[in-house]
Amino acid sequence: MCTVGGAVQTSEPFGAMRLETAWGLDDLAAADTLVLPGHWDFLQEPPGDVLEAVRAAAGRGARIASICAGAFPLAATGLLDGRRATTHWSYAAELARRYPAVEVDASVLFTDNGDLLTSAGVAAGIDLCLHLVRRDHGSAVAAETARRIVMSPQRDGGQAQFIRHADPRDPGSALQPVLTWMESNLHRPLSLGDIAHHACLSVRTLTRRFRAQIGTTPLQWLLHARIRRAQHLLESTDLPIGRVAEAVGMGSPATLRAHFARAVGTSPHSYRATFRTRP
Repeated sequence: MCTVGGAVQTSEPFGAMRLETAWGLDDLAAADTLVLPGHWDFLQEPPGDVLEAVRAAAGRGARIASICAGAFPLAATGLLDGRRATTHWSYAAELARRYPAVEVDASVLFTDNGDLLTSAGVAAGIDLCLHLVRRDHGSAVAAETARRIVMSPQRDGGQAQFIRHADPRDPGSALQPVLTWMESNLHRPLSLGDIAHHACLSVRTLTRRFRAQIGTTPLQWLLHARIRRAQHLLESTDLPIGRVAEAVGMGSPATLRAHFARAVGTSPHSYRATFRTRP
């Protein structure tokens, strides 16, 4: 572990610990793999000497990986420009906003660009580290390592994160009344014309306002609202999948499964098995 200024204080929510380390940034010169961990202050500008040390390591051929929010300081170096990268799904939009030259993919567990690797959440960081062990020492060593830490031997980097799609509305938006109406009518097969008629706008004007105020189209927002409602029902009720499909306006279990898999990366049944909450 290399740090700036000596000991590291871990985050309070997980039990504060003070970690002593004898190594500083100068010791990175001997490292062939750098791992940038996630941290709570990831929105702050990283120290310039840290960024320079990471760039220098990359320049001499070191492999660099980030875990969770560690993608932010890695992106700040410019090394991820034009590269595919990921982070925890809840931080992905901010990563893309701050570093538009980075190809942010919020749907995967980790990415491997050869010399630059990034992972999603903390557990996905373990998957990434096992992937590095597999690359360096082979599948047998990686499998034995996974057994020792009681982990799945291999989760492919392309496997999806379990994403809860955020509602991208602005609470002060002039579209709030129509959004509320759409949410109240998710069970209906709404068309773009239906939505425009309710909003007393032309289809073109409605679409333009959605793009300007919310950053998406009316039908894309409607689909994500249906998915959010389906997630809620799968988490909080025992409704059969067919009833869930009807309640969110998908019509049939097959249609729900298709849209749900594309949006969330898993089936409704698997999602419920993972996230169902009991009173």
